[in-house]
Amino acid sequence: MKKILITGSSGFIGFHLAKKLLDKNLVLGIDNHNNYYSKKIKQKRLSILKKKKNFSFKIADIKDKTKLNKIFKNFKPEIVFHIAGQPGILYSFKNPKSYKLNNLFATKIISKLSKIYKVKKFIFASSSSVYGDQKKFPIKESFSTNPKNPYGKTKLKSEKVIFDTFKNSKIKFIIFRFFTVYGPFGRPDMFIHKFLNAIKNNMEINLHNNGLNFRDFTYVYDVVKILNKSANKDLNNKIFNICRSKPILTTDLVKMILKIYGAKKVKLKKIKFVKGEMLKTHGNNENLKKFFGKIKFTDIKKGIKQTIKNYKLFNM
Repeated sequence: MKKILITGSSGFIGFHLAKKLLDKNLVLGIDNHNNYYSKKIKQKRLSILKKKKNFSFKIADIKDKTKLNKIFKNFKPEIVFHIAGQPGILYSFKNPKSYKLNNLFATKIISKLSKIYKVKKFIFASSSSVYGDQKKFPIKESFSTNPKNPYGKTKLKSEKVIFDTFKNSKIKFIIFRFFTVYGPFGRPDMFIHKFLNAIKNNMEINLHNNGLNFRDFTYVYDVVKILNKSANKDLNNKIFNICRSKPILTTDLVKMILKIYGAKKVKLKKIKFVKGEMLKTHGNNENLKKFFGKIKFTDIKKGIKQTIKNYKLFNM
């Protein structure tokens, strides 16, 4: 039974990862429960995790080096999953300082402490936003990075921090670049949950770029299966895309959600291109499959059905 520390354990991906890892490991979750989005959903996720006997939780800000040092010293984790961070592309233009602090500065602290306390493995949640706009698809890990928003820039700088911190140590590290993760208990600031709230509350929703964006949606259960496998894989100094590699047009996604939800209509407002957003995300997952074996990614229709079912059941 491994001792695993997860930052951002009340967040969307961190919650699902903790739930998955708790079957065979001792998990300590850290989260600061900030107010970037509703604390209600974070509390709900945490309440589910607290029912598991192998789970313990500390409310902590990962920018607080003193508190974090104490946590490392007492728990002595073997593996660190650094999932916490300030999400959101559009918000990163409004408050870029928050991204420097919560993504870059926080990563420096947690990487340094992981090195001091000699963890065996460090796994980092990065983003497809590091690629920016590309002309060739699907996007491979070897493609040049060109982030076009503060969120993507701080994620890329955080990757560099991890390389620099662990390159001359015995600590193995893996960086995963996530492509638009969705699923049950998803973040309310992301499109799918925003859209579900718009249907429920009969509100208008904006379709950026007239609904002509392509997004490589990746189901959260697929993501955590891969993260779970990575805890036992003998890999080091690797970067992997996690993506289904089958992008969908926003207008087609809207039709699918309406049909599955059983909604007759919704108020849609098509707006122009939004600064900092990528027109298309389409990742290549061949490298992932090469090292992790055959991976069956969830069909988006099935994933959306489960997401809507959960949304209606928990009203979130």
